[in-house]
Amino acid sequence: MERLIVWTPRILSLLRIIAALLFMEHGLMKVFHFPAAQEGVPDPLPPILVAAAWLEIVGGALLALGLFTRPVAFVLSGQMAVAYFLAHAAKGFWPALNGGEAAILFCFVFLYLAFAGPGEWSVDAQLRKRP
Repeated sequence: MERLIVWTPRILSLLRIIAALLFMEHGLMKVFHFPAAQEGVPDPLPPILVAAAWLEIVGGALLALGLFTRPVAFVLSGQMAVAYFLAHAAKGFWPALNGGEAAILFCFVFLYLAFAGPGEWSVDAQLRKRP
């Protein structure tokens, strides 16, 4: 078990990087239709979705790098909580039926990162090491 504990900061970094890249993809799909247009998203985007998309792109990039991890993760966690209640909850109680599973997962992964920090492989960790 102790052998696994040594890897905790690195696995935390992997969780942060993968979650950030997946999250960034949602914004890229909204704004640039890359790798494809996101289903169910109107074109042109209403202002609230433009703001959400740019939070996803810029926030996702910052999290992938591990730069300003705690405040960015906290903001993105809040964004996903708002997204769940605005876009999914009205469609029904069960997340599997209202399409809100990803929003809930992102919300709580980002909330965890806001408290746990970026992990070993991050710009934040490198900046902390500087004298």
